[in-house]
Amino acid sequence: MGKSIIINKLQVFIITWFGQLISLIGSGLTGFALGLWVYQKTGSITQFALISLFTTLPGIVLSPLTGALVDRWERRATMLLCNTVAGLTTLVLVLLLLINQLQVWHIDTGMSVISVCTAFQFPAYSATITLLIAKKHLGRASGMTNIGEASARLFAPALAGIMVMTIGVKGVLLIDFVSYLFAVLSLLIVQFPKPEKTTAGSQAKGSLLKEAVYGWTYIIKRPGLLGLLLFFAGSNFGLGIASVLITPMLLAFTSPAILGNVMSIAGSGMLAGGIVMSVWGGPKPRVYGVFGFGLLQAICLLLVGLHPSVPLITVAAFGVFFCVPFMDGCNQAIWQTKVPPDVQGRVFAVRLMIAWSSFPLAYLLAGPLADYVFEPLLVNGGLLASSVGQIIGVGAGRGIGLLFMVLGTLNFGVAIFSYLYQPLRMIEKENIPL
Repeated sequence: MGKSIIINKLQVFIITWFGQLISLIGSGLTGFALGLWVYQKTGSITQFALISLFTTLPGIVLSPLTGALVDRWERRATMLLCNTVAGLTTLVLVLLLLINQLQVWHIDTGMSVISVCTAFQFPAYSATITLLIAKKHLGRASGMTNIGEASARLFAPALAGIMVMTIGVKGVLLIDFVSYLFAVLSLLIVQFPKPEKTTAGSQAKGSLLKEAVYGWTYIIKRPGLLGLLLFFAGSNFGLGIASVLITPMLLAFTSPAILGNVMSIAGSGMLAGGIVMSVWGGPKPRVYGVFGFGLLQAICLLLVGLHPSVPLITVAAFGVFFCVPFMDGCNQAIWQTKVPPDVQGRVFAVRLMIAWSSFPLAYLLAGPLADYVFEPLLVNGGLLASSVGQIIGVGAGRGIGLLFMVLGTLNFGVAIFSYLYQPLRMIEKENIPL
């Protein structure tokens, strides 16, 4: 009987994971296609960056409330609702394209709706994995979930670039809509187990406001978990700026087709890392995986900006993405073992809010930093053209390259400082009262 239950849980996880994987690939197609559409229509890095802002900010702001609701609601129903609303939002954008009425603000609004859906989806999905997978295999499960995101990064840019030229942006959006339908179907054929009640869950009960605040209270009492969050908030700031600016940096000296190829190869680094993580399960203690791969990622981020060379940027970006599954997988496994399942919705939602809080700031600053600070420094005759420019080059895109190098250096410092913080370094040896 016990073995049958384990197999059934594993089957549920695989079916759910596969449905979400297909949906992620569809969303990756849409994200690349819409970003390219906006950048080509406006020629503005700031407008391009605002898409990323609206894709994250609403969900981050609402995450404490959504986390409390996730713990109240049935998690499968929550994920079904999220996938349905996100799919219908994509369909609306398709209809606006068909009647030639699509505007940038429509895209921003649609991305905001999908952002709110993600704020429900992330804690519901993460908390459900804890119920389906044994603790010793959580690192492997996290590696598998990263494979989904990696597949989106690997296949989406190249496929979207081809599809935009053949079936147009509306065709890409329709494929994304179908991918949401696939995710909904996969959820309809499974059932999720209910979390067992714990002392922490009983203490957290109350009004919606109290339950929303509980996630923050739980984390703030545990310095190691708070330190882990601040590490990712710091490193995510650099990655957020980099994710926006790599497109204009590459387009300054190469074509959209080459851009798609570079992003696809870089995304394959995340796929490779996800596969290794799913087989290996990550280092022990897991927090060393966060530190070690955080340092490696920072070095690769610096190398992305070193020279306007497609091979160098491709290899360095591959390294940046290769580190992601190990950092995220180790981080996820720590949280899943340190937080009781019946309050994970609330705690994970606050975790998302803090760790991702630096993304909106990064997206807001990316355009102005590139346009008005770093790019002017390395134009011909710029302030740093005769010094730094002699090493990394001058002209369009070189200021962004310098910014990449600064971000890599800052992320390296964040990893070193975090290692020196003892509560974080010893987090897995600490007995955290529930």
